[in-house]
Amino acid sequence: MRHFASAALLLLMSSTVLAQGTAPSATPATALPASSPFAKASTLPFEAPPFDRIKSTDYKPALLAGMAAQRAEINAITRARSAPTFENTIAAMERSGRLLERASLAFYGVVGANTDDTLQQTQADLAPVFAAHQDAINLDPALFARVKTLYDQRRTLGLDAEQLQVLTLTYQGMVRAGAQLSPADKATLSRYNGQLSTLETAFQQKLLAAAKAGALVVDDKAKLAGLSEGEIAAAAAAAKDRGLAGKYVLTLQNTTQQPELATLKDRATREALFKASWTRAAKGDANDTRATIADIALLRAQKAKLIGFATWADYVLQDQMAKTPKTALGFMQQLGTPVAAEQRREAAELQAQIKATGGNFELKPWDWDFYSEQVRKAKYDLNQDELKPYFEINKVLTDGVFYAANQLYGVTFKRRTDLPVYHPDVMVYEVNEANGASVGLMYFDFWKRDNKNGGAWMSNFVNQSKLLGTKPVIYNVSNFTKPAAGQPGLISFDDVTTMFHEFGHALHGLFANQTYPSISGTNTARDFVEFPSQFNEHWALDPKVLPNYAVNYRTGQVIPQALVDKIKRAATFNSGYSFGEALAAAEMDMSWHSLSAVQGKQNPDAFEAQALAATGLDIANVPPRYRSTYFLHIWGNGYSAGYYAYSWTKMLSANAFNWFEEHGGMTRANGQRFRDMILSKGHTEDYATMFRNFNGADPQVGPLLKDLGLNADGSRIKTTG
Repeated sequence: MRHFASAALLLLMSSTVLAQGTAPSATPATALPASSPFAKASTLPFEAPPFDRIKSTDYKPALLAGMAAQRAEINAITRARSAPTFENTIAAMERSGRLLERASLAFYGVVGANTDDTLQQTQADLAPVFAAHQDAINLDPALFARVKTLYDQRRTLGLDAEQLQVLTLTYQGMVRAGAQLSPADKATLSRYNGQLSTLETAFQQKLLAAAKAGALVVDDKAKLAGLSEGEIAAAAAAAKDRGLAGKYVLTLQNTTQQPELATLKDRATREALFKASWTRAAKGDANDTRATIADIALLRAQKAKLIGFATWADYVLQDQMAKTPKTALGFMQQLGTPVAAEQRREAAELQAQIKATGGNFELKPWDWDFYSEQVRKAKYDLNQDELKPYFEINKVLTDGVFYAANQLYGVTFKRRTDLPVYHPDVMVYEVNEANGASVGLMYFDFWKRDNKNGGAWMSNFVNQSKLLGTKPVIYNVSNFTKPAAGQPGLISFDDVTTMFHEFGHALHGLFANQTYPSISGTNTARDFVEFPSQFNEHWALDPKVLPNYAVNYRTGQVIPQALVDKIKRAATFNSGYSFGEALAAAEMDMSWHSLSAVQGKQNPDAFEAQALAATGLDIANVPPRYRSTYFLHIWGNGYSAGYYAYSWTKMLSANAFNWFEEHGGMTRANGQRFRDMILSKGHTEDYATMFRNFNGADPQVGPLLKDLGLNADGSRIKTTG
């Protein structure tokens, strides 16, 4: 996903508000056999999942037993004869669901990264059960009565700041979940939730199948001219894996544009690859997602209306940093004019390049990356193939990503080969403080697979909590192209940036320092959770960091300063395109989720075309990063009415990095301040207050536009060199 991560699938099943489905149901209270790998907390370091013992068939019984166990724990809270206290109600809720959490965190991690038929069937079977379980907790009148009693008395209970925050968020979360509805409306809400969970699961599974089926099969090696020998070998291996020996398969990543479009010389192949991506889930077959997303959008609007909100966007943004759709849209509209102006300039440059190289055709989306790479080379003498030898993935990780974290935060990393993993490609590291104290574990799963969701993300196998005595076990997943056997793992600078981005999420999780799990680490709003990851991207080009990892794998030569200067001069090149495709996707997301229930079900193709036209961006040449039909973030991964968060948090990141630059840059003192005031806070404070305390002021769009190389009026910032 280039600069943006699907950050974070973030399937962190909080035991209070229980986002994305882990709450009680009418499941019978079946005991889990002692032989189950989930029956007890893992005895491995940090309670890491025992993947060597877990079979795909182990998850369903553990998840069912976990739901039954948590429901019994909640029933014990509501049946208590003693008056509600923070300890016997809120803290007890936070302690509940340990079995369910163990099983669900491992399950959703593997479903996303290494799924199979059994796992997918389990996901489909349990989606409505999870939804019913969630409703049984959030809509339990006896439980809500106890929570409300405490909330009404909150100022007299002598709570510390974290306890008050947990109580407030628990109450607000239950209200938002429908706790104050009538019995009849609760029944309707539960029906909506069950339908949504089923549809969202169906969307994810259709999309995975569509991406696999939509891969481009190429018969003639000559049509792959421009790809490296390593990339061609990988395409041949992918074909062989599918029983297509002698052919080549270009697999699809979950974005509109595909990496190979930058170098494929054959225009017909580029067009075929682009169209395979664009139409992957809109072919009228079993993997077509259009009917599914139309149903999801309508049900979300109906659910929002039932709970008392005009639209799903109003419902979602109430507890975000932006607070309202008006604020989020206003932010995006401030960016629309300058970004559109830059897109037009960039398109004109590319059309001129096409003509200069003998082309007699109009610029199309499948031409953009190919000719922009030519313009990049001409303007900045920067060739991505020239850069790749300096970015060997293991060195980027250890001497780049880890090194930057050490310089800023003092932490160190030690490879662990004694812990079981869910796939042989996965690497594990233990993270320690400078004084040797344990921080947690990190798993890395870099390579693309047919049974892995597209994009890149971070999540937890174990959540941090002082109450539960647990430290974080975190994973980063990406979809880089795996090299052929014996070849080095060379990646692009965009991939390098993705690694720094996802590790920013990991740091947010690793440095969690909360007592209560529901507000720990990355359990924050969508338009705040991407802030640490966007911020961490800045260190990829830091003058202390870059020479430490950017070393030619053949010669051992550190990347020459002249090449570094080229990268920096080209940093804002193509920004109208790269930022604009994300901005278009964000505005399309907001359009889908600004529908009211009375507007009814939409025709996805017509609605998408109308929504994109309304952005004022150059959609003809710069299609959105995700089409509605494969927009996994908003239909399956919890970013509905929230994709703007990536742009919003770029603004936060740009402002915060400005603060660093004004205060000495990469120093341990500055890193510690950022850790103490942002990374270790979780959701213990109001987001705007937290940011203002660190930055000294509210965020402004100016630093973001500067990062894009633009002035507020749309003109380019003049640069030297």
